[in-house]
Amino acid sequence: MARTPSNMLPLGTELPDTTLPDPAGETWKLSQRMGDKGLVVMFICNHCPFVLHIAPFLETLNDRLNEIGIRCIAISSNDVKEYPADSPEKMAQFAKEYKLAFPYLYDETQRVAKSFDAACTPDFYLFDRNKRLVYRGQLDDSRPGNDIPVTGKDLLAAAELVARGEQPPEDQQRPSLGCNIKWKS
Repeated sequence: MARTPSNMLPLGTELPDTTLPDPAGETWKLSQRMGDKGLVVMFICNHCPFVLHIAPFLETLNDRLNEIGIRCIAISSNDVKEYPADSPEKMAQFAKEYKLAFPYLYDETQRVAKSFDAACTPDFYLFDRNKRLVYRGQLDDSRPGNDIPVTGKDLLAAAELVARGEQPPEDQQRPSLGCNIKWKS
């Protein structure tokens, strides 16, 4: 299993406000999902072992973030020609299986992943109410096979600060680690 770290988009970057479809064909503008306190954008996919490791926690993560005024949205940017397990049809099945109560969008052109400088799945980006990036990187220290429970502690700690109007410390932000995004050739 390849391990690719996130690129760590510069803090303060403005939310790339783009529109993407979900598997049912409904289009979503990223800012449309902004909560009172912020928005978490996650890059995931259906087949990555790192994503499958955290997938059962995504429902809990969404619930906890919603409680503090932060909403979620997920994006899959993988090349579905080479990786058909990440097709929109399979995305709909994944969302149902893991009870995702937030939009799971398909970035067919991969331009959105490039605008986030996304490198891996899973990768997390937290924007404050002003649509400025305040946290990027890992959910927590759990990885497949390391026996550390999935708690979301890193992302949730940053979200709690943002909900209180504070900035998450940059020195406490560590890159996510996962499968590389499957870029089109």
